[in-house]
Amino acid sequence: MRVDLFDFELPEESIALRPANPRDSARMLVVDPREGRREDRIVRELPGLLQPGDVLVLNDTRVIPARLSGIRVRGEAVSRVEVTLHKREGADLWRAFARPGKRLLAGDRIRFGEEAESMACLLAALDAEVAEKGEGGEVLLRFAFAGPALDEAIARLGRMPLPPYIASKRPDDAADLRDYQTIYARHDGAVAAPTAGLHFTGELFSALDARGIARHFVTLHVGAGTFLPVKVEDTRDHRMHSEWGTIDAPTAAALNAARAEGRRIVAVGTTALRLLESAVRPDGTFEAWSGDTAIFITPGYRFRAVDVLMTNFHLPRSTLFMLVCAFAGMETMKAAYAHAIAAGYRFYSYGDACLLFRAPETPA
Repeated sequence: MRVDLFDFELPEESIALRPANPRDSARMLVVDPREGRREDRIVRELPGLLQPGDVLVLNDTRVIPARLSGIRVRGEAVSRVEVTLHKREGADLWRAFARPGKRLLAGDRIRFGEEAESMACLLAALDAEVAEKGEGGEVLLRFAFAGPALDEAIARLGRMPLPPYIASKRPDDAADLRDYQTIYARHDGAVAAPTAGLHFTGELFSALDARGIARHFVTLHVGAGTFLPVKVEDTRDHRMHSEWGTIDAPTAAALNAARAEGRRIVAVGTTALRLLESAVRPDGTFEAWSGDTAIFITPGYRFRAVDVLMTNFHLPRSTLFMLVCAFAGMETMKAAYAHAIAAGYRFYSYGDACLLFRAPETPA
């Protein structure tokens, strides 16, 4: 499909730079293409918009401080460099996006840390070698530390990897350490938050429990590739970056039981949806699953795992806007986004939410 079909104009003032406070006070646009329904609601009203027996599936990945600033060393020459880690490849290996990537070569050494410029305080620094150089500023870094020692160094020296549409407008601060993390984050490894989950509070979970709505957790370590623009003209030419995820056996069994009883599966976020659709079998059932996924969902995709999707508002021409168009219908979502912009909804990671019901299947 032509990528420009997924373009729209978004005013700068629509981009949220801080989250709603409290989290569940964010607005939520309900879109049900089966009934032609569109309603302006609030996230804390979610329990009443779902049915007893529905099953929420949430991504419990935890964001690490994946932005590292340092100095590239090549002989006597040094220059500043910033990297955003996006996928772990081994105990001492990370794939990363580097700025400026063009200046880096395989074999270059980078020293990260506040004392990097002095090149003196070894205890305060973290060294890495550029093991490979890829396209679009991507590099493979081999660090001097490995395993938990590397994790500790990244936690000490890194900064929260705010999306570029926020980071370009303000610096990250101490509030982001809390705000850019779900309250149920458990497993370190993401370099971007599963942002639909940012809306949940303990009070909202209690209200969902009282309504008889179950919840289960999966893990997909979200990569920085989620923010990359689609630069090709046709979706067939776009390459997705892979992300690692897992669904354990008890969760798979619970989802199969829900499906067998005719209960709906509600994905909280496109990350949860992409993992479920990657792991589901052709007959619509699940089993324990772990691995990389680079699933790319565009209109025409046949959904097998998810009935309802809660998600935020996404970038023009992005793979995530393509996904929601596939889920609820392209014309439906274009109209919904036009309404959201006109009504002053807040967009992107710290913005408001949508609750989308899956469009009926249409013949090919």
